[in-house]
Amino acid sequence: MNVGFIGTGSMGSLLIESFLSSGALAPNDITVSNRTYAKAKALAERYPGMRAVNTNADAACGSDYVFLCVKPHEFIYVVEDIKPVLLPHQTVISITSPVLVSHLEGELDCKIAKIIPSITNLVWSGASLCIYGSRMEEQDRKRLESLFAHISEPLRIDEQYTRIVSDLSSCGPAFIAFLLQQFVDAAVEETGIPRSAAQQVAANMLLGTGLLLTESGLTMEDVQQRVAVPGGITAQALKLLQRETDGIFNQVIRTTHNKYQEDLVRVSSLFYGEEVNGQ
Repeated sequence: MNVGFIGTGSMGSLLIESFLSSGALAPNDITVSNRTYAKAKALAERYPGMRAVNTNADAACGSDYVFLCVKPHEFIYVVEDIKPVLLPHQTVISITSPVLVSHLEGELDCKIAKIIPSITNLVWSGASLCIYGSRMEEQDRKRLESLFAHISEPLRIDEQYTRIVSDLSSCGPAFIAFLLQQFVDAAVEETGIPRSAAQQVAANMLLGTGLLLTESGLTMEDVQQRVAVPGGITAQALKLLQRETDGIFNQVIRTTHNKYQEDLVRVSSLFYGEEVNGQ
């Protein structure tokens, strides 16, 4: 399998490292390009056999899969770079939510997919969100999902839900890590417990809670009910949390959706030459 990665920033390098560490790909399967060639070269030097190339077209030429791991406003320029070398049997994969499948299908005469990864894929966990263009046959979808199954649970979603599912899957780890950090900071401030001890306990608690919710059959409500004895310490604290956090995640979702809409309008204007609303 030949796989090209255009963009070796945070998410591009995360995907590459995850595929390599899981054994899904070998270094000699991968060609990388980056706006700054030195960054692509530095990544390739870490994995002997990987090729760093000077142009996006070189990364796309001959690759079965071409991952576009660049910022939304850069997509149109990358598409223009690779359009002349792509063939119908190749698959271009966007990992960026505001870039619609229709944007890419309108410009490229090949198969198109959009797959949104998560930082949790670095430890072969979490979901990868799969959206497919009209030229992707079922066998194409299964083949791509079998690649991502090495590092995640591939989940097919409707493109209209890209943003909210991305909030839960891709932004969620940052949100939960932030809340956990606040919990640890408060524990240190209020009791003087060593930060390292508090962090270790909290991290293991989060891991165990995740396993309860994914493997034990317990729901989020079940976990709260099993821990919170009526009239007890946890129940009292949960009442405080319910009161103080009421509506906060509605505001979080509105914030992410507003930013998504701004990015979508900007990307659409670059592709179509005018501002277009869409999902």
